[in-house]
Amino acid sequence: MATVLLFALAQQQPASRADTSGRPCKVIIDSVGRQTQQVEVRAGETNVFAGGGVLAHCDGTSSTLASDSVAWFAGVGRFDMIGQRNPVHIRDTAITLDATTAAYFLRQERLEAHKNVVAVNRNSGSVLRGPNLTYYRAVKGVRDTLEMYASSRPTIEYRASTDSGAGEPYVIVADRVRFKGNDRMWGGGQVTIDRSDFAARGDSMQLDQAAGFAVLVGKPRVEGKSARPYTLTGIRIELGLRGRDIRLVKALGDGVATGADWRLTADTIHLHVDHKKLQQAFAWGPKDSVRAHAVSTLNTIRADSLALDVPEEVLTEARAFGHAYSTSKKEPARKESTRKESTKKDSTATSEVNWFAGDSLTARWTQVPDSAGTPRSKLDRLIARGSARSFTYLASQHDTTGPSLNYSRGKVIDCGLKGGTVDRCTVTGRADGVQLEPRPPAPDTTKKADTTATTATTKKKPGP
Repeated sequence: MATVLLFALAQQQPASRADTSGRPCKVIIDSVGRQTQQVEVRAGETNVFAGGGVLAHCDGTSSTLASDSVAWFAGVGRFDMIGQRNPVHIRDTAITLDATTAAYFLRQERLEAHKNVVAVNRNSGSVLRGPNLTYYRAVKGVRDTLEMYASSRPTIEYRASTDSGAGEPYVIVADRVRFKGNDRMWGGGQVTIDRSDFAARGDSMQLDQAAGFAVLVGKPRVEGKSARPYTLTGIRIELGLRGRDIRLVKALGDGVATGADWRLTADTIHLHVDHKKLQQAFAWGPKDSVRAHAVSTLNTIRADSLALDVPEEVLTEARAFGHAYSTSKKEPARKESTRKESTKKDSTATSEVNWFAGDSLTARWTQVPDSAGTPRSKLDRLIARGSARSFTYLASQHDTTGPSLNYSRGKVIDCGLKGGTVDRCTVTGRADGVQLEPRPPAPDTTKKADTTATTATTKKKPGP
């Protein structure tokens, strides 16, 4: 005769899987493959042992339990499931769970699984793999939301509840993780988050998918993995989420962001992402912090706050506000060396550095292919507004002695550049300034005088 075992097991209402409130249910052993033994410990307390393959279900629901052997300890309210040839398999409305062993503690509504654990969230499709898992079921009067804990560096293939299931998951690994409900999780100890387009590292992380919010602390680092990658570091990094996509990356404190051809430093940095590519960057900080600082190969910009436009991860424009200051170096000329060339480098020579200052600055770049045909951002125009000042080197096509030096002031200074060299400047609004022309070259004193010509003019005429 089949043995029927009744005990309280937390179970969600099958009518609505989204409803995380559960109810106690009666677990009925449907079949036992070999034998069953009942041991009466004391009056009203009987332990039950069964083996050879045991199938059970929760009465009135679709939840099932299967294992090679089971043991019920009535005194402590514990139901053990052991997988010898086959893993323990538990299926309920919230998750499916496979493991080598599992123990359910009825009084705490707690399920502990060990060795080769694979848990799948049936609501979102997220998968956890690891050596252990503790699962707190959602039961009315005990807790209203399911919780899970895992340690020893489990691996989670994380999907949001709104995912269709076909999208690529985030792969999260940490020393220990905690889940609450279907959309909240925490991770601690060498946390890594990876996807084909994104990677993040930190000592700890928090994720709230419902609020569209995530946090990384402890030397956090975020990387974009597109064709033109970017990185962001800071004391604290926050992620803004929309569904399964990252739309905003923030560095709070000691922020440093780098792109293919720029570097941004500030107390606070916000990176806006769309279609898995960086589109805009904003940087600022309090008055007593490091000022926002943007650097490219030949250009620098400092200001109280900065905004960079990088559509499809291509730098096109930078806007600086509050005590803005920018420098621009001349692009070095490439010369081919020859055997006859023996000119030594002049150690006293200085590079030509133009600078611009104002209450605000706007710098614009264009894409110019390099010698290999790869597009590179080149500064094309720079505009200073409000108490604008500039110091520039102006080259002349008609004078090879060197560039002239120009210092200008005005309300607006608008300069165009070519190859890192200032090509033209327009100053408006109470404009003034000074321009220094290059000194003409000194005569060559090392050249010898023509002695033949001198002798010819002083020679006496022959006599008649």
